[in-house]
Amino acid sequence: MSKHSKIGVKGEQIAADFLLNKGYFIIHRNWRSGKKEIDIIAFKDEVLAIVEIKTRSRSDFGFPEEAVNKKKQQYLKVAAAAFIAANPQYINIRYDIISVLLDKESIKEIIHFKEAFY
Repeated sequence: MSKHSKIGVKGEQIAADFLLNKGYFIIHRNWRSGKKEIDIIAFKDEVLAIVEIKTRSRSDFGFPEEAVNKKKQQYLKVAAAAFIAANPQYINIRYDIISVLLDKESIKEIIHFKEAFY
């Protein structure tokens, strides 16, 4: 596994633990519809959160959350629509981003952007 992939996997685990500690129920991790993937699908307070995780080991080239551009947002919306079509019991949904910044092996910063886009 490449260093980049290892950082991503570590960030996803950190984000999942963060959500669990905040009282979320993790429905799926790395849910796929064809080639589209949602990092985490979580549920809390009658809201389904479609969560994109971005992890960086340094911020020289911008903060992790800045990588969720309009194209990535549209990609997530298409994947979420497929999930909702298969699971129509979820009425209230939102799109979140969890940004994880690492300093070597430690968490330097974790930020949860609720309703990051529509």
